[in-house]
Amino acid sequence: MRFPWQAQARSALPPSEPANPRAGEVEIWLDGRAHLAKLTLGALAGLEAELGAESMIALVERFESGRFSSRDVMAVLVAGLRAGGWPGGMEALAAADLRGGPVAAAHAAAALLARAFRIEGT
Repeated sequence: MRFPWQAQARSALPPSEPANPRAGEVEIWLDGRAHLAKLTLGALAGLEAELGAESMIALVERFESGRFSSRDVMAVLVAGLRAGGWPGGMEALAAADLRGGPVAAAHAAAALLARAFRIEGT
């Protein structure tokens, strides 16, 4: 049962509704469809566990210092996509055609982390 105040997951974005960067959202194109991704607190907690990071700061530092792997990038994308309502996992993402390839994936992961830790007004 959904209550009116509960936001409905909107993983697949209609063309007229772009991602909202101020809300931490990033648009990721999979198999020709735009999907919403964002890192919620729950997604970040799962990501810490998945990647064996000691803390959220350690996770961010790993990316800032360039010590991340392609698996790290995929884990960030899956966490963000799932928080946005996408039902897939690592295998589904690995099989998907991601617009822009590995470079776009790395940029999207970096944007997700940066937007999750953005301080209002900066």
